[in-house]
Parts: sequence; C-alpha cells; structure tokens
Amino acid sequence: MLDTVLYARDRYLATDGVILPNRASMVITAIEDAQYKEEKIHFWDNVYGFDMSSIKSWALREPLVDIVESRSVIGNEFIFKSIDIATVRKEDLTFDAPFSIKMQRSDYVHALLSYFTIDFDVPGMTKPVRFGTGPFDKYTHWKQTVFYLPTDLQVSQGDTVTGVLKCSPNDRNPRDLDITLSYERCDTEGKQVGETNSFEYHMC
Repeated sequence: MLDTVLYARDRYLATDGVILPNRASMVITAIEDAQYKEEKIHFWDNVYGFDMSSIKSWALREPLVDIVESRSVIGNEFIFKSIDIATVRKEDLTFDAPFSIKMQRSDYVHALLSYFTIDFDVPGMTKPVRFGTGPFDKYTHWKQTVFYLPTDLQVSQGDTVTGVLKCSPNDRNPRDLDITLSYERCDTEGKQVGETNSFEYHMC
C-alpha cells in the first residue's frame, strides 16, 4: 500500500512538510513451522483419500499472512531493505535485495518470514518512536508474512541461509506483488551445502 502513501506525499505535502513515519525497514528471518506446513501444504497429498498433490505448488506460491510465535524463529533478523519514506520513489519499490540469515539453533527451516518496522524520527523530536510488526513485537493486524519453502532445509547452529529477494508489482494488478526467493544453505565456514533454490510467489 506504499504507492498510495507516495501519491499523497507528492500531491499534498508542503515543501517544508514532514511525513511520519519517515523510515521503514523490511526484515527477513527463518522459522521452523512443521505443524502448520503439514496442515496447509502437505494436506494436498491425501485429501480424504484423493491424491491432489499437484495443487501443492500453487498453494506454496501464495504466502501466508498470519501470527508466528517467537519460539518458531530459528535465525537472526536481517534487514534486507531500508526505505526513506520522505524521498523513496515508486520505481524504487521494484528491487533485488540480498540477505543472509544466521541460524541460532539446529533445526529445520520450513519457511522464511518477513515483516517490517517503522520509525518516527525527524529533527526536533525529543522521543523517537519505533514500531515493529515482527513475532517479538506486540500483535498488529499486519501480522507477518510466511514464505513456505518447497523443500525443507536441515540446518545446524551457525549455518547461514543466504540469497536474494526480488520484488515487483504484478503487471495486471499493481497492488499485488510478484516475489522471487533464491536461497542456499552455507555451513559455519561459509561453504555452500547443496543446490541453490529459487521459487516464485504471488502476494495479493
């Protein structure tokens, strides 16, 4: 919905005006989420006795917007995109952003998780405010966005999941997003383990 904010900013904000919040940061991390993935994705393997597994790839393509418990988070929080809301342009919202998530415990990565923080911090403010929407923050209606992976990654503490998140507005509906996640697992010495994976998502 940032397009709407930028339209209002460019059309109505005075030359010496202030826009709040003035900064946003987009965050990505990794989660263990076997139970929900089993219910949402692997459910299609046996639907009351019918094999409907061909639908799984389509179910994976739609990210889940939901509340994720903090105990499910197994990686560090990585800021992959910072936005100055006062100066960002619409075309800047199409981007390729690298990320690197270090694993805090040995487990399975079932999904990558994304959310955002915003800052109210302009000259003259005596008490800057930060507002977060992540699993360690208080509940908000924005919740978090879960990108289930086609294949689970088994990781050890100290490993990293590195990759690139590509984001662009959908051609048919600019309020929808087309997102591609390319990622790979690296061991504690930074050596790649296994293949580089890539998967496309469509977010309404």
